[in-house]
Amino acid sequence: MTSDSEKSNWCTIESDPGVFTCLIESFGVKNVELTELYSLDDDSLKQCTGVGGGGGEGDAGGPLYGLIFLFKWTKEIEGKDDRTSLTGDDIPADLFFARQTVPNACATQAILSVLLNNASSSPIEPKDENGTNDNDAAADSTSQTLQVGPMLTQLHSFIQSFPPDLRGEAIGASEEIRQAHNSFARPTSVFIEDNRPPQNDDDGEAFHFVAYVPHKASGKVYELDGLKGGPILLGEYDTTKGDAWWNVARQAIQTRIEQFGSSEIKFNLMAMVGDKRVMLQDRIKSAEEQKLGGIIVDDMKALLAEQDEKRTQWKRENDRRRHNYLPFCVELIKGLAKTGKLNELTEEARKTSLGKMHKRPKI
Repeated sequence: MTSDSEKSNWCTIESDPGVFTCLIESFGVKNVELTELYSLDDDSLKQCTGVGGGGGEGDAGGPLYGLIFLFKWTKEIEGKDDRTSLTGDDIPADLFFARQTVPNACATQAILSVLLNNASSSPIEPKDENGTNDNDAAADSTSQTLQVGPMLTQLHSFIQSFPPDLRGEAIGASEEIRQAHNSFARPTSVFIEDNRPPQNDDDGEAFHFVAYVPHKASGKVYELDGLKGGPILLGEYDTTKGDAWWNVARQAIQTRIEQFGSSEIKFNLMAMVGDKRVMLQDRIKSAEEQKLGGIIVDDMKALLAEQDEKRTQWKRENDRRRHNYLPFCVELIKGLAKTGKLNELTEEARKTSLGKMHKRPKI
């Protein structure tokens, strides 16, 4: 467990699919990834689950577990939100919702809201003396099923009976979750002193994450915002009529965006979907077993190589995010100063900057 001071020490993390995917994998989650959405149209929402070639959920795609939306939270706009937050017995017993009780934890809480509302109904059992359990065979036969892993399974089991505020406290007090979250903090340096005054919250502006998830048992869609008193029921969908749950969520997201007007563009939307590598590996294996071979398998292997390269790029970017470049910059400047080149390069950079400014078109 963490102390009160440590519990409040959560950093802000970048809204990026590579960051979020690597974060949830550090929790022990398998067979899932985040993908960024640039549009709310039907094709974008369907294709985000595909592995290439325009596949949607009914074609080459997999499940869409939930949506995570980043927006600028303001007191003024939130004060006008008259939607009812469900509390007490009005919240479905199997719908996971936790209040956000520590600053800067909203990204991880939104992720957990999606994960724990899609967790496997079969709990992970302890391994026997042979290192196996009854769920191993089932996991092998459903390689594309979202698996939240032992750590989140134990946390979910422990806090499921808690009220939303205590669930939030338990998440904030989890050392494993906090360390995983903070591992994506941009490094700071003792050489930099921030003499700026503390941020004044009177303006009531901050960036905030919320989650949108389907409740399959009831055919309803909920908005899960840790700053609210409870989940917000958005509407219903009927899969027997071909309804998609994200159509309900899309309306709520569009309404929120429209509240800001055309001047605000700082939004980000990500979808939690199945791991595309796992889907492709399963399809390649199935095609080879059916002796399809040829172009079909070669195309899928090419798509798998693209997914592997994407993961390599994510790792490279995350390594760069974590690396502290300041000592290198300081030593470089010191080295240039010793060789007498610093003033010359500084003046050259100043002239280049002025030249670019003069070339700018006048308005």
